[in-house]
Amino acid sequence: MSHPTPLKFLMPGWFAIVMGLSGLALAWHRAQGLLGDLALGVALVAGAAATLAFGVLLVASVLRWQRYPAALAEDLRHPVRHAFIATVPVSLLLLATVGLALGGGGGAAVLNALWWLGSLGQLAATVWVLGRWLAPAPAAAPAGGLWPAVTPVLLIPVVGNVVAPLAGVALGHDLWALAQFGLGAFLWPVVIVLVMVRRIAHGPLPDRVLPAWFITLAPPAVIGVVAAQMGAPRAVVLGLWGTGLFFLLWLLPLVRRIAQQPFAVPFWALSFPLAAFTVLTLRVAELTLSGGFRTLGVLMLALTSVVIVWLGFATVRGLREGSLLAPEPVASITPVTP
Repeated sequence: MSHPTPLKFLMPGWFAIVMGLSGLALAWHRAQGLLGDLALGVALVAGAAATLAFGVLLVASVLRWQRYPAALAEDLRHPVRHAFIATVPVSLLLLATVGLALGGGGGAAVLNALWWLGSLGQLAATVWVLGRWLAPAPAAAPAGGLWPAVTPVLLIPVVGNVVAPLAGVALGHDLWALAQFGLGAFLWPVVIVLVMVRRIAHGPLPDRVLPAWFITLAPPAVIGVVAAQMGAPRAVVLGLWGTGLFFLLWLLPLVRRIAQQPFAVPFWALSFPLAAFTVLTLRVAELTLSGGFRTLGVLMLALTSVVIVWLGFATVRGLREGSLLAPEPVASITPVTP
């Protein structure tokens, strides 16, 4: 049943849809050398869908901010949802990347504007999220301290900076883009260690957060793509691909448990990481001229496409049935006071 005020529950995490569709467009574009015009056509459709989704979500988010400011404030205080604010600037960076890949140099002013908004917005999100760690603890602070906020979702605002060079270098902003990349690459192992310690010392994450574990696949995949783009030694690119493969194999057993949960927007956390690893696999196939990597790349492309198409249909069904834009069940995570 639909909630009477669905817009109130449009959390920033909905922009993960844009990230997933943008990643799918980039994956199909990378497959153009293997699949020809078919790949280009699918990439254009996925890119258009990502742009449309971003426009709709942006308008809806502004309306939500105007009508329900307390709901947005609650999201920004929530230990998990606050980190999803970074999906907005990451979406901008990815849209600029898709536009550059599919449109060439056309619309350079628009692409530059998108990229700078995304780049500066991502840096601001990183500073804001990590700035919470330095805030004085109030007397009524929860016993868990900041640990409830340490989940794989933290990788989006902190490590999402590695996305900047994908379009930034080609647009002529290589100095800033690579500096921002260095920030994300440096913080990647820091966040991974914190997430592992949080899991071991403080117990498993709530079931509703399980899809977020797939976000751990994105950093090695994106860093590997950037490394290949910058002409890094093949051994470095292959090493990053191997790291991504480990995370993928490590996470696969979670799929059954995720599938047992009611569908929710956090399921979109599967989309961009799979797409990024697909792009890296296809890039490695180009570097090695290996038939095995080409076959694996096409299989990953098929898997990623099936997953994202399923996510799209499930999202439409959830919106139609009113099960998505509704209050979330209370999870066993204690809110963190900023």
